[in-house]
Amino acid sequence: MPSSDKDSLRARLFFFFCLWFLSLPVCLFAAETLEVQVKGLEGEPLKNVEAALAVPPGLVENGKVNLPWLKRFEHQAAEKAGTALEPFGYYNAIISTKLESTGGGAYRLVVEAEPGPPVRVTSADVSLQGPGADDPSLKSLAGSFPLRKGDILRQDIYENAKGQFKSVALSLGYLDAAFPVHEILVSRMDSSADIRLVFDTGPRYFFGETRFEGAPDYPRKYLRRFLAFKPGEAFTYTKLGETQLNLMNSERFRDVVISPDRENARGETVPVVLKLEQAPSRHLRLGGGYGTDTGPRVSLDYRDLNVLNRGRELKGSLNVSTRIQAVGGAYIVPSEGSIDSFNEIQLNLKKEDVTTYKNKLISLEGNRTRSFGKGRLGSAYLKLQKEDYTVGNDRSRARLIMPGFRFSARKYDDLVRPTRGYRYAVDLKATHKLLGSSTSFVQIEADGDFIIPLPWRLSVLSRGKVGFTEQQESFEELPASLRFFAGGDRSVRGYAYQSLGPKDSSGNVIGGKNILVASVELDRAILSSWGAAVFFDIGNAFDSFTDITLFKGAGVGARYYTKIGAIRLDFARQIGVPNPGFRIHVTVGFEQ
Repeated sequence: MPSSDKDSLRARLFFFFCLWFLSLPVCLFAAETLEVQVKGLEGEPLKNVEAALAVPPGLVENGKVNLPWLKRFEHQAAEKAGTALEPFGYYNAIISTKLESTGGGAYRLVVEAEPGPPVRVTSADVSLQGPGADDPSLKSLAGSFPLRKGDILRQDIYENAKGQFKSVALSLGYLDAAFPVHEILVSRMDSSADIRLVFDTGPRYFFGETRFEGAPDYPRKYLRRFLAFKPGEAFTYTKLGETQLNLMNSERFRDVVISPDRENARGETVPVVLKLEQAPSRHLRLGGGYGTDTGPRVSLDYRDLNVLNRGRELKGSLNVSTRIQAVGGAYIVPSEGSIDSFNEIQLNLKKEDVTTYKNKLISLEGNRTRSFGKGRLGSAYLKLQKEDYTVGNDRSRARLIMPGFRFSARKYDDLVRPTRGYRYAVDLKATHKLLGSSTSFVQIEADGDFIIPLPWRLSVLSRGKVGFTEQQESFEELPASLRFFAGGDRSVRGYAYQSLGPKDSSGNVIGGKNILVASVELDRAILSSWGAAVFFDIGNAFDSFTDITLFKGAGVGARYYTKIGAIRLDFARQIGVPNPGFRIHVTVGFEQ
C-alpha cells in the first residue's frame, strides 16, 4: 500500500476515534438514574427512613433502571418507611408515594410522610427474679427504667435499657442472665403501649483456678501477677479483658488468648485458660532526637525482660548529647501483688556541661515502688551520691546519703497526642551530716501538667513546678544537681537552658534554693498531624520567698505529631526586661 494511502487511512481512523471519544461523555450523562426523595420528616426519623429506602443493588445496572423492579420498589416504599418510623413511636404514620419521570430516562421516587401522634407509654412493669433479684445495682436499674408513663415509646431507649441490665448482670457474675419475658403491647387505635419486662439473673458464677499454657520460660507464680482477678471473685468478662491488656502491655508476649473453661466448671466456679506465646525477652533500641536545651542527642537502650527465667528485668541506657552525657543501669525484681509494684536498684553516671555549671556525679539508689491504683505509684528510696561540681567561681565536691519518697500519677486519653488528662509528681528527700553526708538539707519538689479540651479543636495546656529547700549550712555545699535553675524548653521559654537564678558577686548564675515556674498554652489542632500554639511562661529560681523576681516569656509554636512523639518548634520572646531577646526552641523525639 502506498504511503499516501496509509497516511489517509490513519487520518480517517484517528478522526473516527476522536468522534467516539467526544461522544463518550454524552453517552455517560445520558445514563438513566433514580433519586429517592423523602418529605415531611427531619432529624433521626428522616435518617432512618432514608436508610430503609436505599436503592437496592441491581435496581440500576449499567446506567439503566429495571422498570418492573422499580414498580415493586415503589409499592414497598410506604411499608418500609412506616416500619422505619416505628422505633421513634410513630405507628400510625400516613405515607404516600409518587414516581416521577424527570426526563432522559431518569426517575424520582417521592415519599411523603405524615408521622401523626406518637405512641405513648401507659404502663411499664419491670421486675427481677433469680438469685440476684435483691442486688442493689439491678434494683436501681429496675427502679429507674427510662421509659415511664406518658413518655413517647422509643425502641432505642428500650433496647439500651435492656442492654444495661445485661451489662450490669455480667459485671456481677450472672453469666446466664436473660429476659424470659420482654414484650411491648402496642394499641395503634389508642396510640398507647404497655411494657412488661422480667429479668432473670440466673446463678452467680465465680472465678476458679487459672491454667497457663505456653510461655515455658516464665514462672507461673510470676504470670499470676498479671491477673486482674483472684479465685473466688465474681466472674466478669471485664476482668478477663483487663488481664489480657496487662499481659500484652508487658511487651513479653506476642499473643494472649484468655477464655473461661465452662466445660470444666464445677457448679458456679469457672476455671480460666490462658494461652501465651512469648516474645523475645532481649531488646536493643537506638534512638535520637534534638532539643534546644540538650542539642542533638543519641540514645541506646538495652532491656532483658526475663533475667534467669524468673521474670526479673535488667535495663541499661546510654544517652549522649552536646551538653549531657549519661550511662545507667537498673535491676528490677517484680512484686507478686501488683504488676506496677517492684523493688529496684539503680546505678547512674552523669556529666553535665551547661552555661551555668559543670558537674560529674555517680549515684546508687535502691527503691521499693508500690501501686496506689491505676496510674499512681509511690516509691520509698535510699540514694547514695557523689558529685564534683563547678558553679560560678566555686568548685567543690559533695557526698550524700539521701532517703526519700516519690509519688506520681498520670492519666491521659492518648500518650502520643493527648487532648485530655493530667500528670503530677512529688519528690521529698532529706539528709544530715549524722548520716555521713557532707551537708544537711530537706528538699521537696513538685511538678505537673494538665490538658483541658475546648470547642473548635482547641485545648489548654498548663504546667507548673515548685521546689523548696531548707538548709542550715552554706549554700555552696549544696551540689549543682540539687540546686534549682530556670529557663529552657520545659521551663521559661525565651531564655537559655538553666540560665535563670540567683547570681554571685561576679554576675554568674549559681542557682537557688527554691523555684517557681508556671506556663499556660493554647493549642489548636490542624488536620490530623499538625497543631499550632500560643503560650506564656513565667518563673525563676530564688533563695527567699520574700524576694522573688519572675521572668516572663511568650510566643507562638508549631507542632507535628508522629507515632513516636511530637516535633515542637517554638518562637519565644522575653517580656519585661531591658533589651528583650528572641529565642527558638526545638524538640524532636522523646523528652529526656
